[in-house]
Amino acid sequence: MRGKSSGTEIPPLNTTEPIRRTALNRVFAVVYTCAIFALLYHHVETLTIRGRNPLVLVVSFCLLLSDVILALMWATTQAFRMRPIHRREFPGNLQKVVRPREFPALDVLICTADPYKEPPLSVVNTALSVMAYDYPTEKLSVYVSDDGGSALTLFAFMEAAKFAAHWLPFCRKFNLMERNPHAYFSSSSSTSTHACCSEIKMMYERMKVKVEHVVESGKVGDENITGDREREAFSKWTDDFTRHEHPTVIQVLLETSKDRDITGHFMPNLVYISREKSKTSPHRFKAGALNVLLRVSAIMTNAPMVLTLDCDMSSNDPQTPLRVLCYISDPATRPNLSFVQFPQRFRGLSKNDIYASEFKRLFLINFLGMDGLKGPNYVGTGAFFCRRSLFGSPSTLISPEIPQLHPNHVVDKDKPIHESPAMLSLAHHVAGCNYENQTKWGSKMGIRYGSLVEDYYTGYLLHCEGWRSIFCNPDRPAFYGDAPTTLVDLLNQHKRWAIGLLEVAFSRYCPITFGIRTMGLTGLAYAHYSFWPIWSIPIMLYAFLPQLALASGISIFPKISEPGFLLYLFLFLGAYGQDCLDFLLEGGTFRKWWNDQRIWLIRGLSCHLFGTLEYLLKFLGISAFGFNVTSKVVDDEQSKIYSQEMLDFGVPSPMFVTLAVAAIVNFFSFSFGFLQMICGSDDNEGLPLQMLLAGFIMLNCWPVYEAMVLRTDKGKMPTKVTIVAAFLAWTLYAAASFLVL
Repeated sequence: MRGKSSGTEIPPLNTTEPIRRTALNRVFAVVYTCAIFALLYHHVETLTIRGRNPLVLVVSFCLLLSDVILALMWATTQAFRMRPIHRREFPGNLQKVVRPREFPALDVLICTADPYKEPPLSVVNTALSVMAYDYPTEKLSVYVSDDGGSALTLFAFMEAAKFAAHWLPFCRKFNLMERNPHAYFSSSSSTSTHACCSEIKMMYERMKVKVEHVVESGKVGDENITGDREREAFSKWTDDFTRHEHPTVIQVLLETSKDRDITGHFMPNLVYISREKSKTSPHRFKAGALNVLLRVSAIMTNAPMVLTLDCDMSSNDPQTPLRVLCYISDPATRPNLSFVQFPQRFRGLSKNDIYASEFKRLFLINFLGMDGLKGPNYVGTGAFFCRRSLFGSPSTLISPEIPQLHPNHVVDKDKPIHESPAMLSLAHHVAGCNYENQTKWGSKMGIRYGSLVEDYYTGYLLHCEGWRSIFCNPDRPAFYGDAPTTLVDLLNQHKRWAIGLLEVAFSRYCPITFGIRTMGLTGLAYAHYSFWPIWSIPIMLYAFLPQLALASGISIFPKISEPGFLLYLFLFLGAYGQDCLDFLLEGGTFRKWWNDQRIWLIRGLSCHLFGTLEYLLKFLGISAFGFNVTSKVVDDEQSKIYSQEMLDFGVPSPMFVTLAVAAIVNFFSFSFGFLQMICGSDDNEGLPLQMLLAGFIMLNCWPVYEAMVLRTDKGKMPTKVTIVAAFLAWTLYAAASFLVL
């Protein structure tokens, strides 16, 4: 941004730079498209040949179907490669353009649901990290939604409110960059840089012991409560839950106009909310919790800027809000700006990221591509929203049902919250389980309902309405979270995503039709995500059919001497090569890329397949699915297995069965083909492609073979899963042999 003001040049707040490989991406897309059409022509030609074995024709048709799906997914991927860009912000220039007292207020919304899967101490650390932002405290409010309605979580936040009076001034005094207490005290800087931190570290340890003791015991006893304020709050909490099964509970734990830290500075608002729930009313999971937070925060502070955070996604940079203001305060980027999205980063990943939890393609490479279009999608955390964008399109404001929820409503701050019964009463009212009935919440306002992936769906509809988003990826990660460290947790999480994405794919707002018509290339990018689970179809077919044909002595791919052989080779190496190059150019390593593509194959053989089947059953009305919180608790044995970079198969799961069957089938098919090559079969020329495919899948399945045969730790493949998989593999071979005969 540049301009003139009183004869002085305004310094830039941000810059944009196209990525250099864009032109090469476009040229390669043209060449690869021609190769895809040639392959499809080859399939059609094969199907029209008379006199072919009917079984070969069935296999050829299945491969045609697989390649059509692969071509579709590849085409949607090109949306990310047409105009990728890098951005850079200059927060040091911000105060030359905007005075701190003119900064917009910020409401931070944090959701938690289960004190045993999402430890309260972890949620507390997240809240403390954002309460310590380098931002005017009178403009900062933190709202915590406890969907579990747990006294354990409330107790943890009461202790956190007391600790914050010491922690916030400590962060200011030493200008800490790491303001998550647990992360800071676990780092070397806490012992080598600030000798006086021992006292506050002891305070944190005392708080930690108290909270963990309460969680372990499962209740908050009278001996745990110190102080009249806490006693009064718990007395009210107990009364509420005595009268109702799951009532609305709102506790203002800290208030800017009343509470000060030990140095006399005012502290940010900290509000605990447990919304009302009823068995007769849908509560809409995380989306419903966020909408309650939006309404309650509107009643109390109504900040124009809203940050949504997962309970484990703590701040890693206290200047993050200033980076956001570099876009919100810039006239060039402000129009139609809905949200600024930061990438998800995770602490404690194994050296080579064995579960591909870094999500480099999802949260970095694809986001760079979408940023050159209408912006990245919303990923549920690390996103700073302009509150106005959640109330209709840029040109049409949808007014909420009461004026206090209007995004432009100015809250009367002359009277403190705790002294305003009318404000607290209204906050309880808008958090009620029946409040949204006959309103536009979830359909036209707030976080949108209609999919288990409410973040993706909300971002998609906001872009369809005409809003833009911006991808902010500073050198120092803005947030750090906890990634799944067990395979079953990872697959369950992705299965839930698969179901939610298919809900969008087959809705009235299907990205292939509605999205592309509304947004062009951005709609194509959203289509890539919504149809993500159908990767399972070509992966399953290519993992079994060519191998069973190989074991039956049937050649289904072109011979080495035929042009089709080179065509298949180019398509395979071209796709994988480009993917690897993108990964390496954005700071990845070959080992991490290899693990990333292996997890992609594993997802296709497990969670994407099961998610697709579960969606079909739900679509047919045969079953319904619920929402399972991903556990953030890991035992010592699981941590050891993860640190050794071994896949954890220790929990029996149906999703491991298909994976094990694929491993067994490919092993024996490759062995059979190898013996045929050694024995000098007459038709060896038709086997190499099938051999290469089986060998590639075997290489990816090496951890599965280890888990079934070599390992003795708790992460080995359950014996029952191995036996079932072996029986199913034998059944497939028997069926294939019978069909050939």
